[in-house]
Amino acid sequence: SVFPESFRELLESPGVCVLSTIEPDTTPQSSAVWYLLGEDGKLRISLNSTRRKLQNLQRNPGLSVLLIDPQNPGRTLELRGRAQLDLDEDRSFRDQVGAKYGADLSVHDGPTDKRYIVTVEPTRVREWPPPA
Repeated sequence: SVFPESFRELLESPGVCVLSTIEPDTTPQSSAVWYLLGEDGKLRISLNSTRRKLQNLQRNPGLSVLLIDPQNPGRTLELRGRAQLDLDEDRSFRDQVGAKYGADLSVHDGPTDKRYIVTVEPTRVREWPPPA
């Protein structure tokens, strides 16, 4: 994993992160999303094909992810990098994310919607406060 060990509990908790993507006019678009830290140490997000975020990532894979510690909002982990997009054909990843949060994400999917797995490929990982 490229993430600091000191943030493992935050990455494994059922919190939210702020995912920022780039709009066609080059302005940022941000919203809170759920995530899952895989056994391989990669951070992944499930997005519906109708979401603007996914459309932005399909056009420009640049992204930023910000995790904020709910117990200490001054403690953050920022990831900058690129998205790898993979079709979640059987929607099993969507269901794994839903299980982590105790929710049925299928209620957000229409009959023709597709689900994608967004794997965050960080080029920069910045923790705050910085390590001593």
